[in-house]
Amino acid sequence: MGAGAIGGMLAARLSADGHDVGVIARGEHLDAIRQHGLRLVELDGSTTVAAGIEASASFGALGTHDTVILALKAHQIAAVAHELGALFDEHTTVVPVQNGIGWWYFERHGGPHDGHRLDALDPDGAIAASVPAERIVACIAYPAAEKTAPGEITHVEGDRFPVGELDGTKSPRARGLADALASAGFKSRVLTDIRSHLWVKAWGNLAFNPISALTGATLAGICRTPATRDLAAQMMTEAGQIAEALGVSIRISVERRIAGTEAVGEHKTSMLQDAEAGRPLELDPLVGVFVELGELTGVPTPAISTVYGLASLLNHRLAAVTEAEREGNRS
Repeated sequence: MGAGAIGGMLAARLSADGHDVGVIARGEHLDAIRQHGLRLVELDGSTTVAAGIEASASFGALGTHDTVILALKAHQIAAVAHELGALFDEHTTVVPVQNGIGWWYFERHGGPHDGHRLDALDPDGAIAASVPAERIVACIAYPAAEKTAPGEITHVEGDRFPVGELDGTKSPRARGLADALASAGFKSRVLTDIRSHLWVKAWGNLAFNPISALTGATLAGICRTPATRDLAAQMMTEAGQIAEALGVSIRISVERRIAGTEAVGEHKTSMLQDAEAGRPLELDPLVGVFVELGELTGVPTPAISTVYGLASLLNHRLAAVTEAEREGNRS
């Protein structure tokens, strides 16, 4: 569900490995996939073309599936949550691969906040009602990729997609999913502490995505500029204190996490790509939820809250421009 950068890369590799894959897509991207298949440009410049993918804009047209990889951006899920059931049968597994903290974070958690709903991610509970926690196997998408043309995805960096049950068990379905991803050329294993690993990735997204959207800088640019590097470090320090309050163990230092980000190079974050394209920002799942978690745990978040406020203003401006363009087209 969603054949953009990450979803498209997964769909192309899994299809090329012999799996029966369908994708939900729209517009020119859908037309290109139907006509020519889904093309993945690999790191070495070679191409993987998945010609056998079934593509549709309709949830009901593809029928039910063993596994639904939910590859929409987090802020897009609520609008289509009520349609997801058309893809499910009794045993369907749902695999969310969103950036940031998932709406499901406290489901099957077992701690003092077990079952707590995060308002920033699922304000009216529509997603949780449509995707019961028992269906979910969590997945962390580490690769970077870009949709470079209709029907074409370019792989930029990374190949890890670890998975894990929300209750920490090593279930047959989680092992089967990891095996399928590994067979398709990714690195995947079953984690028993998926939330700790998710936090490490979300920790960086929290800082680098909004800073990049506000400044127009790449990952390397942010890390090589002392002021923005320090701001990222401050935001990550605050998030680390939240993690500690939630009992999450982050096994790397702030500086090591920043150094790893710098090594990715001149890559534009997904939020910067959205800002440049005039699309809504994935703001609450990547940043706003940390403000909420800070309030939940009593941890102050001055840097996170400030950047969230600035990025929210940018998001409103982008929405206003988009609405003005729609009005212009209607007139």
